Amino acid sequence: MPRDKAFLKEQVNELSKKELVDIVLKLAGKRYNYEYLLVNFLDKEGGEQILFEETKEDIDKLCQKEYKGRTIQHQLVKKLNACTKRIGEFTVETKSKKLQADLIFYVLELQFDNPSKVFGARFSGYDYKVGLLLKKLITLVTKKLHPDYQIDYQDKINEFLTKLHKTSDRINTIYDLPQMIE
Repeated sequence: MPRDKAFLKEQVNELSKKELVDIVLKLAGKRYNYEYLLVNFLDKEGGEQILFEETKEDIDKLCQKEYKGRTIQHQLVKKLNACTKRIGEFTVETKSKKLQADLIFYVLELQFDNPSKVFGARFSGYDYKVGLLLKKLITLVTKKLHPDYQIDYQDKINEFLTKLHKTSDRINTIYDLPQMIE
């Protein structure tokens, strides 16, 4: 059923300021509403940066959490999925591709800080998930961001690519990734 905006506007105009404040506070209790209010009304300049910092803290908490799995790679896949989901939630309200790229880069750095032996396992899917995330970062950096930003990411992405190609080139997703970006 379509909403009648004129009727809704008339009803909202009849509410007192206190009632409006109560409604906004109640709605802000939900994370998506809070993020929307923060970015679009409360802090238009720094709202995205605040959400970025909150998301980074959430990713750190997710990385500290223990996940169940048969092997370390299975546990890391679950951890990576949780981090990727949180990044997706961040991008719902924020349109900054730079901040999205920074978050993906941060998660990838955490993955590549793990020992090299976690890569190359045959049946875990971990290498595949890392490859997908790296592919997403490469797409963001090379196609969605200004070319000046590519310089900031280039060396580290090439390092990630080298490590992945060395350990997991048998996976088509990783095989199809470039050897390096220029």
